[in-house]
Amino acid sequence: MTTLQSTALALSKRPARAPKPLKGVRVLSLSLNLPGPAALMRCRDMGATCTKLEPPGGDPMRSYEPQAYDTLMQGIRLKTLDLKTEQGQAALHKQLAQTDVLLTSFRPSALHKLGLGWRELYCRHPHISLVQIVGAPGQGAEVAGHDLTYQAEQGLVAGLHLPASLMADMGGALMASEAVLQAALLRAQSLIKHPGKPAKGVQLTVALSEAARWLALPRAWGLTAPKGAVGGAHAGYQMYACKNGRVAVAALEPHFAQRLCLASGLSKSDMRTMLLPATRAHLAAWMAGKTRSQLDKLAAAQDIPLMTLPA
Repeated sequence: MTTLQSTALALSKRPARAPKPLKGVRVLSLSLNLPGPAALMRCRDMGATCTKLEPPGGDPMRSYEPQAYDTLMQGIRLKTLDLKTEQGQAALHKQLAQTDVLLTSFRPSALHKLGLGWRELYCRHPHISLVQIVGAPGQGAEVAGHDLTYQAEQGLVAGLHLPASLMADMGGALMASEAVLQAALLRAQSLIKHPGKPAKGVQLTVALSEAARWLALPRAWGLTAPKGAVGGAHAGYQMYACKNGRVAVAALEPHFAQRLCLASGLSKSDMRTMLLPATRAHLAAWMAGKTRSQLDKLAAAQDIPLMTLPA
């Protein structure tokens, strides 16, 4: 084997390095709780230099969920400032002079009281982009709300059960990190288009209610409604009970449905067949007679998308 071949083989065994599109971008966050810090974590993962300013009382998440807080803060520079004091304001603006993107999650009125409304910020630091996380767009940004209310508004809360995850918060975090990417891209485009001139910052707003609406679109389209293909109508896209647990089956595409049906003893697997209650009943009875281990081995051997779970 030649040296070149040896090097190529060694490189092929190394894990691929994730791209760092935000390398060199300085992000300062004033956000507390989950959406802002989760967005900052995403920016960190994309290579941004991330700093978080916390009030003297700290981030509430540190008290009610320290493990989550510690995870979110890994690789983040932490500073404590009282922005309601002259000293805190002076330290803040010193930090802003070295910042590319400011990430906030205050209501617009609270941001204005801190002297960080878009007009004030732009006049003092025209190079900075502002990414605002709010509850709802427009006037709704001043209305109290939280992940649960935004999910409920979009029909994502069933009965009296709490949602399995904080989807509006986490969806909003993704949209906020996307907004930071947009700001960086717009800055780069401006510098290319107007060489020699300083790039101006932009204001981008992310509403958690809009994040919930985006995540709820499949339900609005009918896909996850009870009669929708991935809402319960398709026998190959279901939750079933097995001997010692549960099975999440996602044999939606025709070739997956065919393998599932053949394994269970059914000869037909066309769409009409998969939408029949009798097909669901057949698969339910067949799954009930199998253990998790048997189903796991079957899935691996026949390339059927399913996941077994404890009861």
